[in-house]
Amino acid sequence: MAKPIKIFAGRSNPALAEKIASYLDMTLGNAKVENFSDGEISVNFFESIRGSDLFIIQSTNPPGDNLMELLIMIDAARRSSAARITAVMPYYGYARQDRKDRPRVAITAKLVANLLTEAGANRILTMDLHAPQIQGFFDIPFDHLYSSVVLINDIRQREFRDNLVVASPDVGGVKLARKFAEELGTDLVIVDKRRPAANVAEVMNIIGDVRGKNVLLVDDMIDTAGTIVNAAKAIREAGGLKIYAAATHPILSGPAIERINASLLEKLIVTDSVITSHDYSPKIETVTVSNLIGEAIKRIYEDDSVSCLFDSKNILQKLTNSH
Repeated sequence: MAKPIKIFAGRSNPALAEKIASYLDMTLGNAKVENFSDGEISVNFFESIRGSDLFIIQSTNPPGDNLMELLIMIDAARRSSAARITAVMPYYGYARQDRKDRPRVAITAKLVANLLTEAGANRILTMDLHAPQIQGFFDIPFDHLYSSVVLINDIRQREFRDNLVVASPDVGGVKLARKFAEELGTDLVIVDKRRPAANVAEVMNIIGDVRGKNVLLVDDMIDTAGTIVNAAKAIREAGGLKIYAAATHPILSGPAIERINASLLEKLIVTDSVITSHDYSPKIETVTVSNLIGEAIKRIYEDDSVSCLFDSKNILQKLTNSH
């Protein structure tokens, strides 16, 4: 007899969790996640999950409560005899510290991997890691999705796709930008920058030709927006026409919204991987990754291949046919 599938959600992104459940023609499981007066997190599953194939949807963007909440939900599920526990993390927090590049610093990406495993997770499903090699920190099955398949299909339907070049706002994002450029059939440009301090970006020069072109900047995440805004400024100074940006994770902390609103960006396209408390901006548009994550959950449950979801050219057909 097949194990029953159960889907629960933490409080970090309930809207995305509801959309994922809707794609799967399911309802989210009955669980109560609340805080004691002092802030301590309490989790209680109000239905049997014994022997179930359990998926817990929770992004772990700051504050740390989101990560702690996921760990407590995993622990509660393990103690309730779930057969398999998959942590579905649309955004994997603390991933930027993925190596010891200076003396006396932590490797938080590895620390989070250890915590998830020790809590009882049997499998991880996430999207657009800041550094893909973080997958190697785990000794349990790990599925890594790419939001580019959704973003590229969205961009293909926009007017600015003509006369377009794709740009990476820094050297570290070249692989992601190359993926966009190949799929959209455009040239690739690199904005070479030097970062004198954390969350402070200084643009140096541009590798490639943007003169007379519309430009699409792509990145995995936007935090304070300094990198993307400075890159847009440098591109305009080099002769770029209309400048757009696409990113997976809209963290948008600190002065991000003010910088975006005052920037040369025409539009910033992001996904709903995280919900943050930033102000509304008319320049920001959101596309959902719920169908992508929902299809991945379905395929994991059915022991089917997830790698077919990496192809942007026919993913819409795959999702439509599978649903």
